[in-house]
Amino acid sequence: MEQQKLPNSTLILVFGIISIVTCCCYGIVGLIFGIIALVLANKATKLYAENPDMYDGIKNVKTGKILAIIGIILNVLYLLFSLWAISTFGWEALQDPDQMRELLEQYQ
Repeated sequence: MEQQKLPNSTLILVFGIISIVTCCCYGIVGLIFGIIALVLANKATKLYAENPDMYDGIKNVKTGKILAIIGIILNVLYLLFSLWAISTFGWEALQDPDQMRELLEQYQ
């Protein structure tokens, strides 16, 4: 029997990479891609565990899962940092460099 590629194995890898690359988009976009990649990777891993001789491409799934976990961690950290900065300085201060410089001088 010929081995077939695991469903969504390339997509999982791409979403894992996107979740890391987009971590600076306030942590929301990358978090979405990371969670989707993680869910798809878990489904593909279960499918592979049922019949490992039938499927190929588990390396892409494992790599994508690792990248998705790293992306989720980075996105959560950046999201928490963004929320802290907005709550501490305010949205208007973050948009105005002069006001932000004054606030930072006050904290020093």
